[in-house]
Amino acid sequence: MSIPRLFVKWGETKAAYNLFAHPSATPEAIQHTHREQVREALGSPGVKLLLEDTTDCSWSGNEPVPGLGPIGTGAEGLQGFQLHTTLAVAWSHEPWQSTGLSRRPAVEVLGIADQEYHVRRARRESEPIPLDSQDIGRESQLWERATERLGPAQAEASWLRVCDRGADIFSFLNSCQTHGHGFVVRASADRRLEDPQPGQKRLLFPTVRAARSLGSFELELRARPGQAARIAVLEVSATAVRLRSPQRAGAAAGRDPAIACTAVRVFESQPPEGVAPLEWILLCSEAVDSFEQAMECSLQYATRWLIEEFHKALKTGLGAERLQLKQAANLFAAIAVMSVVALRLLHLREVGRATPQAPAARSGLGPTELAVLEAQSGRPLKTVSEVLAAVGRLGGHLGRKSDGPPGWLALWRGMDVLLMMVCGFLLAKNLLDYG
Repeated sequence: MSIPRLFVKWGETKAAYNLFAHPSATPEAIQHTHREQVREALGSPGVKLLLEDTTDCSWSGNEPVPGLGPIGTGAEGLQGFQLHTTLAVAWSHEPWQSTGLSRRPAVEVLGIADQEYHVRRARRESEPIPLDSQDIGRESQLWERATERLGPAQAEASWLRVCDRGADIFSFLNSCQTHGHGFVVRASADRRLEDPQPGQKRLLFPTVRAARSLGSFELELRARPGQAARIAVLEVSATAVRLRSPQRAGAAAGRDPAIACTAVRVFESQPPEGVAPLEWILLCSEAVDSFEQAMECSLQYATRWLIEEFHKALKTGLGAERLQLKQAANLFAAIAVMSVVALRLLHLREVGRATPQAPAARSGLGPTELAVLEAQSGRPLKTVSEVLAAVGRLGGHLGRKSDGPPGWLALWRGMDVLLMMVCGFLLAKNLLDYG
């Protein structure tokens, strides 16, 4: 995407360039009001999930952009940065028996609670990689720095950090407990457990796999590269564990206090022929004593997919990596704006997936946008599903039964066309009103 494509007048385009180039236009400053509103929503009673992930943003193939750093393995000459986003959603899962659905529960998208734009430092070929685990530049520190910026959980709210295997870091889990954050983190390492008796040695994975199944449920799994979407029959088990602290600079293994949590195993005992069985081993901060609690922990982790969808909306839908700005700081400012815009697409798709028959007003589009979209469609738009399909059609989505829902690119193109049509409608209205 080019900046001139977003604006009709040259003055508006120039103003955007000036904004993104201004020294005070940092992502934190640009998103300040938005994040304050999200922080206020996070303080309300109830369970809030903080979905967290890191994505590489690449400008490879272009001229070198001052301020960007190496990405990937660093050997390919790729340039870019890592975007670490914490997305806040409200969790309101109904008891399993009352739904009978195989889809993860719907959530309310609250917004961006935190973002970090991390640039790796380029190293010379002869320069050794630092061994200090406290190196501020290490990607493993992204999770803990997000904890520090989020601060302690507010009194009436329950915050759960929901993360993939990249967050299976002892110091991160410890920082969550220190700040009053719960967590649901997929285990990556077969950790040593605190020995119940001297001389015994237990590891996480075999201990969890030995636990009996508490029951099974069905869950719709999204499509993955090389794997079609499907409904899986998943079993769950739960084991209370104490994670032994690893060795760190200045302290031997087991010197720091252990972390008490529950390891929930989510697994397929009978996968379809030719399909690798799914297995998640989830580290959950809460006590899990029943099938219902284990299943809820599983569904909370399944909701983590939303943060990946957000990054797809930003990169594939809005084309963040196609920006042609010449300084890293300018790119950061533009992407901070685009991140908030991407939330509209995420909200529309989430509501359309979860509650397709909800009234059209729940789509997140304003009254004028809905009126213009309905006029263009030539048919009433009464539900969120109909709004989603209409926006997709504007973006080139054919909407046949075999096509599935509109993708991010079709949604962004459709929303872009709709906003242009709304501008035209308002201009025409002004001409009629004022001659």
